[in-house]
Amino acid sequence: MKSKNKKLLCASLLIGCTLLGYLLWLSLRPVEIIAIHQRHNYSDILVKNFPLTERGKINYWLTNKKKIKDIYNTPKPAEDGFFTIIFWDFGDGYKETDGYDRLCFDDMKAVKNCIDKNSLMMVVYSKNTGLYFRMDSGKYYVKENGEIDKRKYE
Repeated sequence: MKSKNKKLLCASLLIGCTLLGYLLWLSLRPVEIIAIHQRHNYSDILVKNFPLTERGKINYWLTNKKKIKDIYNTPKPAEDGFFTIIFWDFGDGYKETDGYDRLCFDDMKAVKNCIDKNSLMMVVYSKNTGLYFRMDSGKYYVKENGEIDKRKYE
């Protein structure tokens, strides 16, 4: 093998290992809950380091829902059990309103009480639909036997 080909192979291998290491590091970072804002039975959870895949996001909720309930008293269902939780990317932190497209929280009196709208996952429960997760690619319904059924948007 020529010296040039060996150098190219080594460089490619190094780049591949570095990329793989970075992806592994991203997937192993713990989710950080920054704040929770609640309005009746609706909860907005602001997070950093949320899982990248839809499966990872669902697994995060299924694994941590009891802990979130115990520590943050979230969700706070309505009398009929209905609740909605939206996980938002905290991104660059709280910002001032732009008067247009930021999500602002009335429970904060600070000037910087808004975030850029970047929803990561919605968790919804109602008696009619049961529990489901709303993602970019569709809705994932949890069946009574625990299986998850994906339905794409029409």
